[in-house]
This record gives sequence, structure tokens and C-alpha cells, in this order.
Amino acid sequence: MDRLIYTAYSGLSASMNQQRMIANNMANTQTTGFRAELMVATPTTIKGSGLEARAMTDTEVKGASMRQGDLMQTGNPLDVALTGDSMLAVQASDGTEAYTRRGDLTVDANGTLVNGEGLPVLSDNGPITVPAGNKLTIAPDGTVLATDPAQGNAPPDAIGRLKLATTTGTDVEKGLDALFHVVGGGVLPTDDAAKLIPGSLEKSNVNPTQVLVDMVDAQRLFEMRAKVVSTAKDNDEKSTALLGLPA
Repeated sequence: MDRLIYTAYSGLSASMNQQRMIANNMANTQTTGFRAELMVATPTTIKGSGLEARAMTDTEVKGASMRQGDLMQTGNPLDVALTGDSMLAVQASDGTEAYTRRGDLTVDANGTLVNGEGLPVLSDNGPITVPAGNKLTIAPDGTVLATDPAQGNAPPDAIGRLKLATTTGTDVEKGLDALFHVVGGGVLPTDDAAKLIPGSLEKSNVNPTQVLVDMVDAQRLFEMRAKVVSTAKDNDEKSTALLGLPA
């Protein structure tokens, strides 16, 4: 009976984590550059005399689907869509370097180039600062060009280059901040050959139809595992009744 309860608990916990992951994916079907989250399940056995039979499952959301999302043309000169396995380097809220595929860029009130989450976009020399009143364009290699309207037909000046990093050969994981980080710390190397598509955005790679199917399947699985608890309760009551029979 004890083993059955442990099995039921492990299954219910895994189902709850799965439903949270699916709900988060569903909520981000329209988020620019979002990568669908994946759940990792690890079998865990409780050690100790007579306890090895109690096998449980430890689940956590750690991975993400790196499949390319659909591209959408916007015509906005500050929108960029990344291609291949390249990632855009940004400054996370804790000041460390992190990576994203979200390329809806704007200039904030301090003149810093930021993405749609308000995170400063990085070059190899740190955040990119835009001169006041200048108009920006971004070249396919990530070079940020600024034009001063007061200078007439003067050519634009390069004020920085977006750091386009490659994940090839490096393990990255998705954090709770929805950004990608190098496993164990560190930064990704710059990919000088990486190209982006100006005036376009990469959509979320979540498939809305598939995520709805996954939610229904997860709910049914949760109900099935909940019945195991009810079965354990019935078995326990019947066992107690048998012990109460007269000799």
C-alpha cells in the first residue's frame, strides 16, 4: 500500500508540473521569439533498507524547443529576426549576459537600445547607446547605423554591432526569466558569420493546436493518476475490514 501511495504522489506531481509548462507555452503563443518549453523527467529511487522499491519521478522544466519560428515582416527598421542557431545577447536583470531570440528593439528614455522586454541589447563592448535625435537602421550583420537628420545627406555612422552569439558546441538552458544562459556560467562566443533579417520578427515556435491537444492529454493523465489514490484508499479500507473479522 505504501508503494502505491508513493507511485500516485509521484505521478500527480509530474502531471501538475506538466500542466504548468503547457499553460505557459499556451500563454506565449503570440510572444515574439518565444521558445516552447520542454519538461525533463528523471527517475528517483528512495534509498534505504526496504525502501528501494519506492521509485518516484523528479520533473522540471529545463529544456526548450529550438525549432525556427515563422517569420513575419513588419517594415519596422528596428525589428530583427534571427536565423539558424544564433542568439541575441542581452543584459539580464542581474547584470549578467543572457540570450534570447526576441528582436523587437526600441530605444528607451535613457537612449539605450533595448528589446521588447526592456533588456539592454549588448554589443561586444556592452550596451548600445544611441545619440539623441538620431534615426536608426540595422544591417544584416547586426551593425547599428545612426543618421543625424540635421546633417542632411551625410552617411550614417556605425555606433555598435549587435552581439549575435552561436550556441553550437555549448550547452545552454532556459531560466525562469525566459532567457537562455550558459550551463555552469560563462558567455557564448560571437558568431561573426551570423546574419539577421531587418524589418522582420520571428514568431513564437509554439504550435497552438498541438499545445491544446497536450493540455487535454495532460488533464486526462492527471485524472487517471488521481484514481490511483482512490484505489489505494479502497484497498486500505478493505484490508482493515478483513483484520476486523472474528477468528
